[in-house]
Amino acid sequence: MAEDKNIPPQQNQINIELSEEIAEGVYANLAMIAHSNSEFVIDFIRLMPGVPKAKVKSRIVITPEHAKRLLSALKDNISKYEANFGPIKQTNDVPTFPMNFGGTMGEA
Repeated sequence: MAEDKNIPPQQNQINIELSEEIAEGVYANLAMIAHSNSEFVIDFIRLMPGVPKAKVKSRIVITPEHAKRLLSALKDNISKYEANFGPIKQTNDVPTFPMNFGGTMGEA
């Protein structure tokens, strides 16, 4: 659809830039959340089997108001996902990985 140059941009429209590096994303399979009276801190962590140390891959700091908006957006998106693909299965079990996940273990 061609853009009409005679229409002024909407007042509340935000131009968001997404670099190629950020667009690739970072895999995380664990999140830890902490908060104070003025902010929420969300650490996204990659936990790999056979590796005793997990690394924080990204830390996001947001206001309490934005944390509540994020919660609402996640609920909305999960509802839409489940409407399309069925219920997301949840277990209380710790995820298991194959013994050779991530390659063979070397010897010194």
